[in-house]
Amino acid sequence: MIRPQVESITLQDHGLWERLRRRRVPLGFDLELTARCNLDCRHCFVNLPAADAAAAARELPAAAVLDLARQAVDLGAVWCTITGGEPLLRPDFAEIYLGLKRLGLLVSVYTNATLVRGEHAALFRRYPPRDIEVTVYGATEETYERITRRPGSFDRFRRGLGLLLNQGIKVRLKAMALRSNLDGMAEIARFCREHTKDFYRFDPLLHLRSDRDPARNAEILSERLSPAEIARAERSDPERFGAMERNCERLIEPRRGDFSLASCLECGERENCEDLEHLSRLFICGAGAASFFIAHNASFRLCASLCAPGMTYDLREGTLKEAWERFAPEIRSRRTGSEALLGACRSCPIVNLCFNCPATADLECDDPEALVPYFCAVAHARLTSLKHECTPGIGRGTDAASE
Repeated sequence: MIRPQVESITLQDHGLWERLRRRRVPLGFDLELTARCNLDCRHCFVNLPAADAAAAARELPAAAVLDLARQAVDLGAVWCTITGGEPLLRPDFAEIYLGLKRLGLLVSVYTNATLVRGEHAALFRRYPPRDIEVTVYGATEETYERITRRPGSFDRFRRGLGLLLNQGIKVRLKAMALRSNLDGMAEIARFCREHTKDFYRFDPLLHLRSDRDPARNAEILSERLSPAEIARAERSDPERFGAMERNCERLIEPRRGDFSLASCLECGERENCEDLEHLSRLFICGAGAASFFIAHNASFRLCASLCAPGMTYDLREGTLKEAWERFAPEIRSRRTGSEALLGACRSCPIVNLCFNCPATADLECDDPEALVPYFCAVAHARLTSLKHECTPGIGRGTDAASE
């Protein structure tokens, strides 16, 4: 019997990634070219008017953008995602895009597609991006423009998307689950899967505004789904819910319920205990571990949403190397003294079903260490949805899935 001499593994299982993680190599970064957008979506946490001259003046020029990208490559970056606002608003978009490609980066582009013209499609055809991600706000004109608040935007979206698809460009479609399009989510899913058969996802998490605008925050809150609605929306999508079922072991960790802050503090071996060290960390997510975010105004962030005071770095005043090698580790090493966070969240077995993190807590409560009841309720509603499939031994909150 001849035994195979070569074994195959998936790319994500290759040992290279773990070695790079231990060395803290920033494999990818998000590049926000502008906060301005030609749409006025009700739920958006960043968009400013397209004609906002003050916002445009804060944007980095192409040369500065490419200099930062060059620094990122020197640190080891391989992937770059161009985002906004709407990045195609920049008249120098092609210059920046080609500059990133010349640096050897695998470039993705996030766009609403309404500004895509023939020259953009030709550019992407000649110099293909890794992919282009387009958000679909509705599958009908009524739903789409209820969210974007721009008459004619649905037709422009369909035209721009058609230009990209007709050129054979890899496009991925996604959606946001909002109050204004909830009744049309099934139709949106069908539309997306018909046009991009290998990819579709929707996001039910609506961030509050990074600029703390109270009027816009009120609009965002009015568009948020209840915890029970989020769980139902996820369960109604077989692909998404199937992925959650398959990942139950990662999403739900019964062992977490076996230890708490109180038990750790009473333990005689606490000085060298990994559990206690993990409990007290403020950041248990991957923000700033293998990627980072550069805002349009040269603000370095561990992730797009983390803009709390003292947790951003001005790249106009320093280097990307300094931000990545000194500043980011300092932020990630912070410990929390919050009794609510330590006592409830850190030993919670369903923390991976929860949206609570320093970034979202700061946007919600002006406190990165806050515990946001809405996110806790969402986690329990998701647990209820998954309970019979993979968590028969874990209880749930009595009012977590309320409307």
